[in-house]
Amino acid sequence: MNRRPIVLVHGTRTSGTIWAPQVAALRRAGHRTLALDLPGHGTRADERFTLPGALDTIDRAVDDCDERPLLVGLSLGGYVSLAYTGSRREAVAGVVLAGCSTQLRGKPLRAYGHVSRLVAGTGGTWHVVTDMLDALAGYSSLDEVRRLEVPVWLVNGRRDPLRLDERRYRRALPASRLTVVRGAGHDVNSHAPVAFNRVLLDAMWQLRDR
Repeated sequence: MNRRPIVLVHGTRTSGTIWAPQVAALRRAGHRTLALDLPGHGTRADERFTLPGALDTIDRAVDDCDERPLLVGLSLGGYVSLAYTGSRREAVAGVVLAGCSTQLRGKPLRAYGHVSRLVAGTGGTWHVVTDMLDALAGYSSLDEVRRLEVPVWLVNGRRDPLRLDERRYRRALPASRLTVVRGAGHDVNSHAPVAFNRVLLDAMWQLRDR
């Protein structure tokens, strides 16, 4: 029976606790499940977010697995998981990219960055957003998608604003599987946990012989 491990990577200003419905379902199915906290988040809130630090966090979790895991990332976690898979393509069996089907560039991104910098000055955790924008400046997720050589699942909520380049991702990687979840927004794993869990368990099944 397939018991492949799975590594879950959260989005901006959240933590590994967002994956509670997925952790419960996957562990019931017998999969070792690791829900990480990225630098600047959760138990590591006193750190600053950097891309090298995020990649190192995933690397340590993957190295701790007894076989190549399925890597799952949401939003920021999706972009980081994409970057990791592109650089360590032999380390994971496949990758699920949720809520990250758009290029982080252009006028909307610059406006978001400007607002986040203003808000960051008021305290709280908004500095994580500015750190994220700085870390991913100039990064092309679409170019990275073209280089992937492992099975890829794209998952987006139908109401997610970050699915603007969904069709471009699919054209860049025709073998990828796309699921658009009706009624869900950006946090698709929380808005529709049953549908999201089904994608993960199906991905595990498809990876059983890899």
